[in-house]
Amino acid sequence: MNPWFLAIRPRTLPAAAGPLLIGNMLALPLTKFSWTVAVASMICALLLQIAVNLANDYFDFKNGIDTEERVGPTRVTQSGMLAPYKVRNAMTLCLLLSLTVGGYLIWHGGWPIAILAAASVLAALGYSGGPYPLASHGLGELAAFVFFGLVAVVGSYYLQAGNTTTAAWLLGCAVGLLNAAIMLVNNTRDIMTDTKAGKKTLAVRIGEAQARVLYQALLYLPFGLIIAGFLLGQLPGFPVLLAGLSLIMARKLSSDFYQGSGAALNPLLGKTAKLTMMFSALFSVGLIF
Repeated sequence: MNPWFLAIRPRTLPAAAGPLLIGNMLALPLTKFSWTVAVASMICALLLQIAVNLANDYFDFKNGIDTEERVGPTRVTQSGMLAPYKVRNAMTLCLLLSLTVGGYLIWHGGWPIAILAAASVLAALGYSGGPYPLASHGLGELAAFVFFGLVAVVGSYYLQAGNTTTAAWLLGCAVGLLNAAIMLVNNTRDIMTDTKAGKKTLAVRIGEAQARVLYQALLYLPFGLIIAGFLLGQLPGFPVLLAGLSLIMARKLSSDFYQGSGAALNPLLGKTAKLTMMFSALFSVGLIF
């Protein structure tokens, strides 16, 4: 398999695409809706996700976290498939490209988008690198919730509408929780190796048993949020009903997570990302119709 394909980790890309899809489809009925803005925001989000993946690959190798004992999918830097400087340069290129596309979005959305763009780039670099790596201090799930939930959904809606709504915040929280679950799977799988490396992820801090409980909460709370949004008159019923169909997949993933550990959790990483995309796609289809 092409090492660059492994490096960008395509199975995780729904984490970036899902929230942008919901945010833009929520704004679709607006007269000022722009497909150019929608596509640009999606491209920018995907580039940032790829940059995060490359940064994680590079910095975890440089910090001695990825070793031969790793049980997760192949890391191209640690395995020697790609030279560290190549992964670092690819990460830099993705960040520069995201800033190029982001420049148009900043021009369109003004200073609030500029602040979000700066915070997103800093988070991409600071997730695994810098003086206080977020992933090594139990903040990975929180970062996923904020940037691939609230910032992505509310930010993409703001780009189209020029304001925010309660619906956007509710959906941002819902998708953010699902994306935090992706991070939790990754960190629970790596508890053994992260503990040895001194990487204090949330899973390391709370232990595997509590991580299983938290994973359930992260999967089920989004459905509670959208139902509450419907009951409060903030979300339309048909999208809520359609998105609710993905609860079937959530229940299966919850069961599988309880039964597996270590390398057995690898398939759940991509499947949890697919749940995010399924939830987002079904809700978006409901919004369209």
